[in-house]
Amino acid sequence: MKVLVCDVGPRDGLQNESVVVEPAVRAELVNRLAATGLRRVEAVSFVSPKWVPQMAGAEEVVAAIERRDGTEYSGLVLNDAGYERLAETTLDRVNCAVASTETFNRRNANASLEEAAHRVDRILAESRRPVTVTISSAFGCPFEGRVDPGVVAGLSERAVSNGAGEVVLSDTIGVARPTQVRELVERLVPLGIPIGFHGHDTRNTAVACAYAALEGGAAILDASVGGLGGCPFAPRATGNVATEDLLYMLEGEGVETGVDLEGVLGVAGWLEGVLGKDLPSRVYRAGAWVA
Repeated sequence: MKVLVCDVGPRDGLQNESVVVEPAVRAELVNRLAATGLRRVEAVSFVSPKWVPQMAGAEEVVAAIERRDGTEYSGLVLNDAGYERLAETTLDRVNCAVASTETFNRRNANASLEEAAHRVDRILAESRRPVTVTISSAFGCPFEGRVDPGVVAGLSERAVSNGAGEVVLSDTIGVARPTQVRELVERLVPLGIPIGFHGHDTRNTAVACAYAALEGGAAILDASVGGLGGCPFAPRATGNVATEDLLYMLEGEGVETGVDLEGVLGVAGWLEGVLGKDLPSRVYRAGAWVA
């Protein structure tokens, strides 16, 4: 079994940090991650620095990336303005997001659910690059509670019908349980495009949910080096599943990723020094040991 691991640390990992990391250092993080053999790195997001100052200077980050063969570089957009900025860069892939609930879209993207979905429709129609559609709060919303899987399925079907090449299900606040994840992935696999899972480890279930996603047929798993992350607009949201924790589990289960776990641990150590704080990753703290 093989799976594509996408490290979202330079974007989702840093966007919730109190320290604002300069573009040149963020580009170095992207370069270090790519050197570990990761096939995809989400490098930046094109959002207003007024609302997310940690992501200011996205174009500078992209310009400073030392591109590596075999690695695809993506950027996150929430609206037309963000897409127009991305379209002027050399990034390989567009990742556009829509939340599954009305309130979260208004808090995160200043739009209704239908307005946010229509923005995705327009980006899909305009983009000349591959587009991933991420559905955030796919399992639970911090403002509206439980999310109907039918709503997520409907948004996914709409995205695919309009040209999305991938759909990623995001457990933005870390409330999902493995059975929920597996069943929803299984429901979407018949759409005929790769399905992914983006887990946050708020309740210590992200690794289990990632494995359940694989069991359901997922082909893509997001993770963040060191376990950093969180959403500025989702109360009490904590970090993503750590890339090294995910890799340790996958390697132990015989799943091929092509990523050097020890290399990722080295990046985590470097990043800890940059941020001046302990990282939450368990494998980083304990070390990669295999019986």
